[in-house]
Amino acid sequence: MTILYAQPYSLCASGFYFEDIETYKAKIGAVRDDYGEPVEEFEIQFIDGEAIDAQLFKALSVHQGNIITFMEKLEDWDDEEKTILIIAIGECGYDFDMEQDDPQAFDIDLYEVDSLKDLAYQFVDDGLFGDIPERIAHYLDYDAIAYDLGMDYAELSIGGANYVYRCG
Repeated sequence: MTILYAQPYSLCASGFYFEDIETYKAKIGAVRDDYGEPVEEFEIQFIDGEAIDAQLFKALSVHQGNIITFMEKLEDWDDEEKTILIIAIGECGYDFDMEQDDPQAFDIDLYEVDSLKDLAYQFVDDGLFGDIPERIAHYLDYDAIAYDLGMDYAELSIGGANYVYRCG
């Protein structure tokens, strides 16, 4: 469950917590300042919820104009799509329109591994460096391979999981 808060920009008004679109719509129009005037501008704040959702909220720069779309999509997207979006928008600088774009459309190489060194081991095991006999693979300098991979790949922790990624 995601808990959000609508903080009025007016210092003379109090905001409200909400967890769903219906509550948001019901309360947003009812907020009045100390002078009885309606409040129109709010800052939307992420209060509580899953860590991956908090990172996605930040990456998408959620605001009053797109909060409803964000809340709809939050239920539609799985963790893999959320992870791709966090990396594509927050780290790679891609643009994204929540209403029209597909999270899977980004050109990102993504691996759920703990470190670049683990990715180096995976690449050797997968044969990306050719067919290396196992008796020789033990003598490879995986730290050097990881260092070289660090020129193109970066590491990031999202929702408690570690990822290595490369922007296309």
